[in-house]
Amino acid sequence: MMEIIVLGSGNVATHLFKAFSASEGIRIKQVFNHSAASLGFFKKHTEVTTEISEIAEADIYLMALKDDVISDVAKKFSNKSGLVVHTSGSVALDALSGCSRRGVFYPLQTFSKENDVDYSEIPFCLEATSEEDLKLLRNLAGKISGKAYEISSQQRKKLHLSAVFVCNFVNHLYAIGEQICQKGEIPFEILKPLISETANKVQQASPARVQTGPAIRNDHSTIDAHLRLLDSSGENKEIYTLLTSAIQTFHGKKL
Repeated sequence: MMEIIVLGSGNVATHLFKAFSASEGIRIKQVFNHSAASLGFFKKHTEVTTEISEIAEADIYLMALKDDVISDVAKKFSNKSGLVVHTSGSVALDALSGCSRRGVFYPLQTFSKENDVDYSEIPFCLEATSEEDLKLLRNLAGKISGKAYEISSQQRKKLHLSAVFVCNFVNHLYAIGEQICQKGEIPFEILKPLISETANKVQQASPARVQTGPAIRNDHSTIDAHLRLLDSSGENKEIYTLLTSAIQTFHGKKL
């Protein structure tokens, strides 16, 4: 039985807790967070604590914490014999340098507490300082997912940057599209099949190859008409102009 202690109570911690709790061969021994109020959900299922000094011994200490506190918290685990790992996409393995055994267990997915996800489809990016610990992380990932990759800290930083572009920035563009629809009294649902088809295309082909729209067609009349519609929204107009220019530059077209 693999014993795990989860540090954190946010989106990633909650999702991994649920996934591991439903898996055979894993026991969530304890959950830690500084805020007692945030531990209500976990308290129904396992032991919880708000004190680092009360954290028990375990095989793996899973730090699903904010990036800027990982290094400081890790220093308090220098006397632990278990494997200390963090779940961040942008923090290097060296942030755990005070721990004798350290690694990274990064699930590349967007998490919201209220939304269920298919854990079997989530890629886990793994890193460790020893082959033995890397094998342990592969085993852990294999309990909930069929996709695990050995990714270095440098690779993970670039991967996380890519994820910001394809997830966070794209979602903001969805929000702008929704806002434009709302102002025009148009149901945003009309755009959802388009959103789905756009996402489906890149499952089968390079995003560069399936690019469509007025920018790649060099359709100046449509671009100018869109910019006139955006006259009252300076920031959105700037975003539209920047992305149009970026698409045309990427594909070697002139404005």
